[in-house]
Amino acid sequence: MDNSKTPDLLSNALKFGIRLGLDRMQKLMDLLGNPQDNLKVVHVAGTNGKGSVCTYISSILANSNLKVGIFTSPYLERFSERMRIIDGKAGLRSFVEDDSTGEIDGETLERLLKLVESAAGTMVSEGYEDPTEFELVTALCFLWFAEQKVDVAVLEVGLGGRLDSTNVITKPLVTVVTAIGLDHTDRLGDTVALITGEKAGIFKPDTQAIVFDPDNMILPEDDKVSSREVFNSRAEELDIPLLYTRVDDFTSEYTPDGKMVFSVPEYDIENFSTTLMGEHQIYNCVLAVTAARYLNNFFDISEADIKEGVSLSRWKCRVESLSMDPIVLLDGGHNPQGIKSLSDSLTKIYAGRLVNQKMRLLIGVMADKDVSHMISTLEESGISFVSVYTTTVANPRSMSGSELGNRIKLVYNNLIDVLCFDDAKTAAREALTKTMDDGLPLLVTGSLYLLGEVRGELKSVLKE
Repeated sequence: MDNSKTPDLLSNALKFGIRLGLDRMQKLMDLLGNPQDNLKVVHVAGTNGKGSVCTYISSILANSNLKVGIFTSPYLERFSERMRIIDGKAGLRSFVEDDSTGEIDGETLERLLKLVESAAGTMVSEGYEDPTEFELVTALCFLWFAEQKVDVAVLEVGLGGRLDSTNVITKPLVTVVTAIGLDHTDRLGDTVALITGEKAGIFKPDTQAIVFDPDNMILPEDDKVSSREVFNSRAEELDIPLLYTRVDDFTSEYTPDGKMVFSVPEYDIENFSTTLMGEHQIYNCVLAVTAARYLNNFFDISEADIKEGVSLSRWKCRVESLSMDPIVLLDGGHNPQGIKSLSDSLTKIYAGRLVNQKMRLLIGVMADKDVSHMISTLEESGISFVSVYTTTVANPRSMSGSELGNRIKLVYNNLIDVLCFDDAKTAAREALTKTMDDGLPLLVTGSLYLLGEVRGELKSVLKE
């Protein structure tokens, strides 16, 4: 089986859409023998930064010579990216050299899918609804991690938390919640308080909860207060310890080789280095380091392993620079908070190279996002664009390139050149070709699905 493409069983299940709830997932896991109960789990929810925090934590754990399973979504370039096993220090260094290291192989994928398919057929025959695509993938992941006897599994919540498929985990080692924002409001609720409640739904009895402090979130003051109240209420209800990570002071600088060096004295973080760019990654790192230090209660994790693990963390398409000459920057800023973090980071990352210089933008978004707010956030950032290339992403949820273009024209009062495309790869090739001609920086953002679709195309053009 080709592990780079979504298997037919899973593609066919996409027609069942997103249906939150744990009844189907629990039945599926019962039929598979509940392999998730044999896993030691770090469970991570949140609106922004989940993937980065999972990356930091898993890299620290692997650098502590643990066998680490990592489950994230969505995938960017290969289906097999969604689950990987990094086996200790050697595995982590191999992953740094080749980002396909540790991904589930085609033969194993095919074998385990047959088990999942059989269980799904049984539950349907017993009157249950067909499991969704994400439920099938999560079950597959649990089977593989348990079979491979990972020391610890780092699981990223797919959507929300309380009713997410990963929440069949009953006894995680620690639960972690990253920054909260308005996203998936049609399913999680249209207020920050409601969304926070869904994220806090991963809290479990007798388990430490570690949460990104609402005071550091990009939210109105009232929402910060309500978010904290929800977290506190949930922790009190379960009678569990709740720890907030709040950063009041830090220093940072960007090096010519594409790294950020930073210190956060209040957390005893001195001269840490990371390739995950942007000051928002400092907050993510503090959250991950705090979780790692707590996990030292279960594993042997030294401060040296933590610092080196952070430096070896890799997370593509999160303020990722494909090229410095010309500058080609990729970032999955898929909601207003993500766009705000990106825009705040750009001039600091490329200080002296983007001052008073216009950029070229390639953007594609999902129609269920707060698109107008995303565009207005970009417009208010002060970043100037010489032209914008909008495109339809190869995803059924995508907003069309033409509709996105019209919305951008409206926000920018028709004062910006907008080119609309139906095909993302064509848009990427034309945008980058133009950038290679005039040297203006190219920013690609909007949706992780877009980045996964065009990253390889952009790399090919740069090599030509």
